[in-house]
Amino acid sequence: MKLVFCGTPQFAVPSLRALLDAGFDIPLVVSQPDRPSGRGMQVTPTPVKRLATDRGVEVIQPERIKNNPDFRSRLEQIAPEAIVVVAYGRIIPQWMIDLPSLGNINGHASLLPKYRGAAPIQWAIANGESVTGVTTMRIDAGLDTGDMLMKREIPILAEDTSVTLAPKLAQLTAELLTETLPELKAGRLQPQRQDESQATFAPILKKEDGLIDFQRTATEIWNRLRGFQPWPGAYTRFRGKNLNVTAAQPVSLTGIDSGALHIDGSRLLVTCGQNTALELLEVQPEGKKRMDARDFVNGYRPQTGERLGP
Repeated sequence: MKLVFCGTPQFAVPSLRALLDAGFDIPLVVSQPDRPSGRGMQVTPTPVKRLATDRGVEVIQPERIKNNPDFRSRLEQIAPEAIVVVAYGRIIPQWMIDLPSLGNINGHASLLPKYRGAAPIQWAIANGESVTGVTTMRIDAGLDTGDMLMKREIPILAEDTSVTLAPKLAQLTAELLTETLPELKAGRLQPQRQDESQATFAPILKKEDGLIDFQRTATEIWNRLRGFQPWPGAYTRFRGKNLNVTAAQPVSLTGIDSGALHIDGSRLLVTCGQNTALELLEVQPEGKKRMDARDFVNGYRPQTGERLGP
């Protein structure tokens, strides 16, 4: 089965590896152009490009794909039966959707139609979901609106963050794609339309999404902290400077206005909405390294009743 694979970040690597290991014919991999990254801002190959190069597969990295005659000609020359798209990071143009006989097959990290969009893993955790999963679907002109092919669920554990959940979903996507493609080619799959009434959106994250609103409940804040790792994280203000909260847990505490600190020995607690409270386990003051609550209490001497926030 001849495929073209489109993907860019680490999330897409297990899928490409699994398809190659399963014996699919992949003469071409398409990835976004290499970008500067890291502290030194050195130009580094994308994770998908690194794997493809290691496996001897040709890689191209067009700056644009919608109006690119050379790119279009290359794909038409290959004439793939399907184009597999996993976290490529570009909108697939109509000519590309129409090209292969089996369509453009996307591995999406949510149980569609829930969490369409750029950040499904982060928003599923942030919204307190207990279950998530992956969906294989045929790409159409909409944003994650195409007909669904197969699904697979996994639980979201209490200790999960987007950092720990993403690799699990990446592996699940790889497994599901290797199941979906042969079934699709054999005509044994019945594509299902998505129920628009159940659709939710997972927009790309913004810096301000990490700003803690202590009017939310402690559990809501905790979920957002877990979901928004490593960026934008969770942050507030303390004594006029930024304070990142890197680990916390909901606890029982009542009687103080939302956003007020409560110091209990070396424990650092803050009250939240609806008579809930959050214990801050690890924080990072502006310009400092991360520290546990004991070191913060001993170093900064916060007082019960002091407030966090703007």
